[in-house]
Amino acid sequence: MSTLVLEGRAARAAWLEEIRATLWLAWPMVLTNVAQTGMTATDIMMMGRLGANTVAAGALGANLYFAPLMFGLGLMLATSPMIASELGRRRHSVRDIRRTVRQGLWSALAVSVPMWAILWNAEAILLAMGQQPDLSAAAGEYMRMLMWGILPFYGYVVLRSFISALERPGWALAIVFVAVGFNVLANWCLMFGHLGFPAMGIAGSGLATTLSNLLMFLGLAAVVSYDRTFCRYHVFGRFWRADWPRFRALWRLGLPIAAMVAFEVTIFNVSAFLMGLIDAPSLAAHAIALQIASISFMVPLGLGQAVTVRVGRAYGAGDAGGVARAGWTAYSLSLAFMSVMALTMFAFPRELIGLFIDVNDPANTAVLAIGVSFLAYAALFQIVDGAQAVGSGMLRGLHDTTVPMIFAGIGYWGIGLPLGALLAFRFGFGGVGIWIGLSTGLAAVALLLLMRWLMRPRPQRVSP
Repeated sequence: MSTLVLEGRAARAAWLEEIRATLWLAWPMVLTNVAQTGMTATDIMMMGRLGANTVAAGALGANLYFAPLMFGLGLMLATSPMIASELGRRRHSVRDIRRTVRQGLWSALAVSVPMWAILWNAEAILLAMGQQPDLSAAAGEYMRMLMWGILPFYGYVVLRSFISALERPGWALAIVFVAVGFNVLANWCLMFGHLGFPAMGIAGSGLATTLSNLLMFLGLAAVVSYDRTFCRYHVFGRFWRADWPRFRALWRLGLPIAAMVAFEVTIFNVSAFLMGLIDAPSLAAHAIALQIASISFMVPLGLGQAVTVRVGRAYGAGDAGGVARAGWTAYSLSLAFMSVMALTMFAFPRELIGLFIDVNDPANTAVLAIGVSFLAYAALFQIVDGAQAVGSGMLRGLHDTTVPMIFAGIGYWGIGLPLGALLAFRFGFGGVGIWIGLSTGLAAVALLLLMRWLMRPRPQRVSP
């Protein structure tokens, strides 16, 4: 048998093995992300039973909440490539893994405190932005219950990154599904006053999510403390011992990730505030369309998290071929899935919107009509949204975070937001103009990230 045939078979086997490994690692991450988004979707669905104004207030509060939340989340995500590259360099490393996890938890506390101070004043912030007083007041009540869930959520993300880098993400999936069920029950009790609980309305939804986040953290903390795969790392050992070199290293890698995530999330947040300046039906329709798009986005997001681990391990080992296979495998899987989701949004917009509101209720006629038009544009950016999510994960595995951050700033705030605002208010496109701007910004970032990946240098072994 010729050498070329043998090499071809070996190459096919390597690619098939990478597909298998990526899917095996990614599917629990995808379902975990879907379940976490399901908690937010549940909140919105149950708010819908209290009326369109409650949905609008919840959307305002949630968008204000997600801006700082996602910035801190980006910082927590730095733990994943750091752990993955260390395992690629030294498969049985323990002490350095523990150092990274511990400083990830320290960072969670460090960023939560200022966020609490900001979000406590949510009503005043929304009023200063020109939002309606009644919606701002309801959003403020929601936020004063929701904000306390930030710290346990971050702690959960750090521990999830730890077990995912060890390619054992199944526990995170199991725990988050329990939390989703708990969140549904807690919303039902606290929002509507069932089982002897007070009817807290929208504030009850915020409290339910906080309690669900606490449940996720405590559950995963128990797993990493007692499961044989994880307990040997003693991630909570000497927790209060300072480790400033590792703390600084995590922030050097994590701050650009945090900024990149913040650039993306805040453009969607600002788009919601702009929708609020148009009218309440546009804001409610925007919240629903974004929620639908967010659910499909969980798949490329999970693939992006998985590819960070796969690329990071190959990068730590200095394996250029492994880096390429890991990156292109996840990228191709993402494009295929998001193409299917784009077709689904084009074909069944009314049915998708009907998951969130009663489409046969005459009071929801305006929201339905606007939501259908928004979903058409959400379908258009599905492919580029998936491409940028996986592209950033690929580069994150290479510890390449600063340049992607710059790309995100250019694409989202230099192109997407100005174009959307111009089309919406200058040329009279309304909410559709904002969605055109969002699509264009995502496409620009996806293209820039792909170019950066194509120009990546050959990896060397990561130094200790």
